Amino acid sequence: MNILLLLVPISLVLLGVAIAAFVWAVRRGQFDDLDTPALDILEDDEMPSDQPREPSARDAG
Repeated sequence: MNILLLLVPISLVLLGVAIAAFVWAVRRGQFDDLDTPALDILEDDEMPSDQPREPSARDAG
């Protein structure tokens, strides 16, 4: 029963740390846009068409 005198305050401190971390993350904007980063990986990177293509070793001969 005496262990509760130790475990209850430790659990309350850990709960306070978790709440503080969540509030910090919300204020820093970590949860503002959850959809765009997941969709960015699906987009293809386009090569710029205005730059000329450099000749490779195969083109030389």
